[in-house]
Amino acid sequence: MRRIAVTGSAGLIGSALVRSLTADGHEVVRMVRREPTAPDEVRWDPELQSVDVAGLRGCEAVVHLAGAGVGDHRWTAAYKKEIRESRVLGTAAIAEAVASMDDPPQVLITASGVNFYGDTGDRAVDENDPPGDGFLAEVCQAWEDATAAAEEAGVRTAYARTGLVVARDGGAWGPLFPLYRAGLGGRLGSGRQYWPFIALHDHIAALRHIIDTPTLSGPVNLTAPEPVTNREVNAAMGRVLHRPALFAVPGPVLRAVLGEFAGDVLGSFRVRPGKLLDSGFAFAFPEIDGAIRAALGR
Repeated sequence: MRRIAVTGSAGLIGSALVRSLTADGHEVVRMVRREPTAPDEVRWDPELQSVDVAGLRGCEAVVHLAGAGVGDHRWTAAYKKEIRESRVLGTAAIAEAVASMDDPPQVLITASGVNFYGDTGDRAVDENDPPGDGFLAEVCQAWEDATAAAEEAGVRTAYARTGLVVARDGGAWGPLFPLYRAGLGGRLGSGRQYWPFIALHDHIAALRHIIDTPTLSGPVNLTAPEPVTNREVNAAMGRVLHRPALFAVPGPVLRAVLGEFAGDVLGSFRVRPGKLLDSGFAFAFPEIDGAIRAALGR
């Protein structure tokens, strides 16, 4: 049995990870930003960069998933600041807490995003490629850099650069299901942009694979082996849900509704999981149809 700490444990990925770990008999420490109300909770405050280090004693791994949702609000200057600071300050707090321990965890995994690479167009990229341009690319770079204290202390550190998680409830994909069920699904913009998807099941398995694989550190792309275009996603959603997917939302309309965030929705991220594949990770749902069916429990 292992003792593993998780931030963001109430979110889509965090709650699924906690369920997976506890189902296998591991002890999970849930890090919360309020006074603890249960024996498995530990207090931390990312804004004050405060962590109850005593609660991390005995943990073999820390999985840091907390951060403000990028699509939860229109990108005002204030919300962009919140997006950045929720990631950078929180990660720095966790990394410094881990680094201060006499017997630190063996591994720190911090969430990041495929937005690190910027809009790649038709060009395929993996962990060997440099950062791209744009607000979220800059945020991802600062987010990963904030782990410096843990790395300097000799803790194996991995950045889980996550793609679009295919899940029925929550995340970026969740809202798509009711639209397609209602026959209102369709491509976004040209539909030629690549979407680096990953099934929720595979995402959780990949996080656990990183914990269990001592050779994995630095950036690790959490995406299916081959990204698909938005047009292909649209067709797959129609097939699996047996609904027409004839609508299209033009780019200018998305920009009017979403503002600056539309650039990332319409952007192309042709990202491949080089390190996962090289380390022997086996995807349960490598293709988009299977990932969608898995999200629906089929």
